[in-house]
Amino acid sequence: MRVTVIGAGTMGSGIAEVFALNNHEVLLSDVSNDILNNGRKKIEASLEKFKEKGRIKSVEDVLEKISMNTDINAQESDLYIEAVLERIDVKRDVLSRIRSDSIIATNTSSISITYLSKFVRNPEKFIGMHFFNPPPIMSLIEIVRGNSTSDETTKRIVDISRSLGKTPVEVNDFPGFVSNRVLMAMLREAIIAYEENVASAEGIDTVMKLGMNHPMGPLELSDFIGLDVVYDIMNVLYNDTGSERFKPPITLRNLVYAGKLGRKTGEGFYKYK
Repeated sequence: MRVTVIGAGTMGSGIAEVFALNNHEVLLSDVSNDILNNGRKKIEASLEKFKEKGRIKSVEDVLEKISMNTDINAQESDLYIEAVLERIDVKRDVLSRIRSDSIIATNTSSISITYLSKFVRNPEKFIGMHFFNPPPIMSLIEIVRGNSTSDETTKRIVDISRSLGKTPVEVNDFPGFVSNRVLMAMLREAIIAYEENVASAEGIDTVMKLGMNHPMGPLELSDFIGLDVVYDIMNVLYNDTGSERFKPPITLRNLVYAGKLGRKTGEGFYKYK
């Protein structure tokens, strides 16, 4: 199967890697060669870890299955996956430029599939395929149908997900689906607790890790996801639901405005080397 992944950031490069690991021909596309090269470096680093653990024999054999191009229509693919920024204007631009009649999936984690389907040629072949970070490791994929998504498209994406060794879960087209509807409310409350000086960042995270058996505390997880991504998702949920439980806290907003986005910039709620 030929797959085009649009967006060479953390999620897009990881999704491309997943398909290449499963012997699919992948085109990874983004707006510049610099971004594509950075995406390739992320894939190489991830594959090296797989090789060290004995999960693959050759990094080069997997990389050969991935080509890169700034033209999203550079090859005719059986499946297109949009994995760009969690912003409607960016996704609208990308989706409207795909000229194929093949299935198009979006990796959105919060935006309405029904709404985004307005920007593709065949809404019945449009679906949400929400991978989790990091895609090569995490087993879950949320499969989200829009109002026009056909049964055939849904079955095809469920089957593809299983063929990748993933566990697909079908959810309905509500703001945040299941994962971020639950997660963002928790992250927001943790940030509010930090903002109100209930405890330090380390204290909040330690309580959640040791008391709730979470592998990663909520503030540490926010840094890992990217505070800009968390902020964008909360804004989508707040605007779509009108619920205060999703309103982005001022502390989060200020960190994003200051360019302190978490691990990827070296500082967020924590500082990183």
